Amino acid sequence: MFVVAEVTVRAYWIAGDRWGYTACDRTDLVDPTGGCGANQVETLPFWAGWGAVGVGAALAVLAVCAVRFPGRYPVAGSWAAAALLLVLAFPLHLLFEIPAALAGRPSDWRDLGARLALATGGLLFAGLANACAPRRAAREAEYQPVPRWTRRWAYVAVALPVVGWAVPHGLWVLGVPFGIPQRQLDDIHRSLSTWTGVAITLVPPLAGLLVLGLVQRWGQQFPRWVPGLRGRPVPRLLAVIPAGVVALTLVTYGVLSVSVFVRQLLAGDTHRSDVWEGWAVAATLLVFLGWGVSLGVTTTGYALTTGRRNRPPACRPEPSIRPDHGRGRDDVGLRGSEHS
Repeated sequence: MFVVAEVTVRAYWIAGDRWGYTACDRTDLVDPTGGCGANQVETLPFWAGWGAVGVGAALAVLAVCAVRFPGRYPVAGSWAAAALLLVLAFPLHLLFEIPAALAGRPSDWRDLGARLALATGGLLFAGLANACAPRRAAREAEYQPVPRWTRRWAYVAVALPVVGWAVPHGLWVLGVPFGIPQRQLDDIHRSLSTWTGVAITLVPPLAGLLVLGLVQRWGQQFPRWVPGLRGRPVPRLLAVIPAGVVALTLVTYGVLSVSVFVRQLLAGDTHRSDVWEGWAVAATLLVFLGWGVSLGVTTTGYALTTGRRNRPPACRPEPSIRPDHGRGRDDVGLRGSEHS
């Protein structure tokens, strides 16, 4: 249904209509609620039209092959499709835009809807891959403690969005110009409502708490209060893929942002005095980069630990029989017969 819906919408756009289409990333018009002048776009970009139709056809063929001819390659392709769709959805964008939109800030609901659809498609293909994977012998879930270094990196991944994001943004919401000039703080209050600022402040640290699942028991075993799944092992890819995608997104955003910032600084577009005056904004870029790296290392430790859990037990050699064991009994019998 996901592929059919996406292909239908793209064909609708190719036919000339622009319902649900957004041009906010390609026009200078500031009207996010109306798609930034989407109706004025005459030529549809390739990847929004025929390119997306081709990708949808490939995904449909992949889904049929995974159902009709289950095996290693269709399952691997389904996992790859799930990762691609989740990356295209750019979860970090949803993490900030949805709370801001719910708080009343003008937002591009068309873009948010398209990203949510891509994220849903990624989860559907992940479920398809898990359902079509070869069944292994059922084993009781056993919690495998993660290494100490994994736990430490997880705590870093939880602390960074709190210290590097929630603290400065919370102070800005309260009217404290922490690490930024007063004029910039006034611009923030003019462009953002109080509830929008609260939402933007609280969402990242609350989402960061999910990292603890990678180092706690509930990240490997479903809690007992989950109906139908209590005590069962958590599929490792259900945790590894979302965490890996978010880590890759954070690292990519951090690297690109730092690169743009350094380029502007070297070109003279940004002055050093402005950087020192607004150091908290520049430090936020490093927070995203560090957050992504720490999440990626934690995810790697979780994957290695749960991989050992799913690995079949090593074959143990049969206990060897000493060659002289039987001869020893015979010798005793012979000696006994000689004495008799």
